[in-house]
Amino acid sequence: MTDRLPSWRPGETRERLIAYLDDLKSVPINERVACFDNDGTLWTERPSYIQLDFFVEILTRQVESDPTLRERPEFAALLSHDAAAMDDIGLERLLGSLTSLLDGLTPEQFTALVLDFKNSYKHRTLGTGLEGLVFQPMLELLEELRALEFTVGVVTGGGTEFVRVISEPLYGIPSELVVGSLIGYDLIPDDQGRPSLVRKSSAHGKLNDKEAKVEHIQMHIGRRPILAAGNTAGDQAMLEYALAGPQPGLAILIDHDDADREFSYAGSAETTADGEPIRDVADRLGWLKVSVANDWNQVFP
Repeated sequence: MTDRLPSWRPGETRERLIAYLDDLKSVPINERVACFDNDGTLWTERPSYIQLDFFVEILTRQVESDPTLRERPEFAALLSHDAAAMDDIGLERLLGSLTSLLDGLTPEQFTALVLDFKNSYKHRTLGTGLEGLVFQPMLELLEELRALEFTVGVVTGGGTEFVRVISEPLYGIPSELVVGSLIGYDLIPDDQGRPSLVRKSSAHGKLNDKEAKVEHIQMHIGRRPILAAGNTAGDQAMLEYALAGPQPGLAILIDHDDADREFSYAGSAETTADGEPIRDVADRLGWLKVSVANDWNQVFP
């Protein structure tokens, strides 16, 4: 027992998790599917989303060559870290404007930008690179699931293309199992007349949040998860879906309540107003509510 999930403190939460894993031998391998939210579930999401930091870094570079970008309200709010203005503008509009900065790039060019960011980024409060922002207990859970021959996917509100670049090196999850918000593409001839994909500034389909997460799991993975993990109201539909199938399911809510080692905050959705607090939903529906403060003896690698 002590060799399994070593960063999870002994107690009811760890015992329930291990008991669930040990009770899966009767579940056919092709039905062993797990889906994890990314921000706030596999890595930290405060004080800002890491993908947002990536786009702000791109914006900062572009402002140097085109100062007029500062005149756009969305960019002015981001560059000045004006939280009130960003709240008024809304996350969707902010991300849409930032995405337009990379309009016309090929997938390969975008990937190169993300890799540069991955190799140089330092978190502004924790002071570490991306590898140090992943939750060690969740890495251990991913290993347990792989040992049980689970298909494991990342189901994120973030951009699919960004998360695809980091999912395998950070989580061991292949890029084809990343389900996120999609950007549009145009197929155009390159300078030698060969077909080439380039990014558009507009999104393709729905933002991958709330009910859309379940829809996109079916569209992209094609199998219902029996285990799902998240941390906000944006993950509620996915967690409920994991419990609604014929096989024994487990819904995991990460409760960020540790201001000393990470951050302390309620898991509210960013795109729409919440109803019932997600912590109360977890208690009412019998989810496994994981307290960062009480259930993890180590947070980061």
